Amino acid sequence: MATLIDASVLIQAERGGLDVTGFSAISDEPAAIAAVTASELLHGVHRATSPAVRSRREAFVEHLLSGLPIIPFDLLAARVHARIWAELSARGIVIGPHDLLIGATAIAIGASVTTRDLRSFPKIPHLKVSRWLTPAK
Repeated sequence: MATLIDASVLIQAERGGLDVTGFSAISDEPAAIAAVTASELLHGVHRATSPAVRSRREAFVEHLLSGLPIIPFDLLAARVHARIWAELSARGIVIGPHDLLIGATAIAIGASVTTRDLRSFPKIPHLKVSRWLTPAK
């Protein structure tokens, strides 16, 4: 099974709080990111508060994007997303739209999600979630 790494892990790594370089050495699961995660990371580049921060952040994000497979949100993921969204809505459970897209993408390809944010993902039925526990650099 593969795992989709959530932006919460990658943002913490960009800030120097996590070492993600050794992921393959500590997990048998191949790592990838959802297309919406790529968008979240690129959004952070565009929101940078200074040219120096933007340059550093852009280099980090582009390095990630060149090294990790990007899983698209396709029709199968859209079908999974719609079903889960309707089920959760009927139960009065609200999840952030990006987290729901990432979760649906993971389920559609039979993957798990690795995250530092355990508020939303555990609410998604049938999604395997693991918390990133690798120590800082």
